[in-house]
Amino acid sequence: MAKTSAVEKNKRRRTAVANQSAKRAALKAIIMNQALPIEERFKASIKLASLPRDGSKTRVRNRCEVSGRPRAYYRKLRMSRIALRELGNFGKVPGIVKSSW
Repeated sequence: MAKTSAVEKNKRRRTAVANQSAKRAALKAIIMNQALPIEERFKASIKLASLPRDGSKTRVRNRCEVSGRPRAYYRKLRMSRIALRELGNFGKVPGIVKSSW
């Protein structure tokens, strides 16, 4: 089980990304627009830099829904390999059966 503080920090980051995404996208559009004057684009880049860093989408870490583990994460199932194996052994995940030969 992962540290509760790390899981909670990641949840806060997800909410910050959801709140800041529209503002960030608008500023990035201004920055990337070559038709605008350089001064306006520079002001937009300064505003973007002044926003909270945790509002960036790249700061969010994929974590297992069951255990909070950050590594060996399957995106499709939203869980780690260890949690997948445990739940698969108990028959809780449809289509997964423990192999035996």
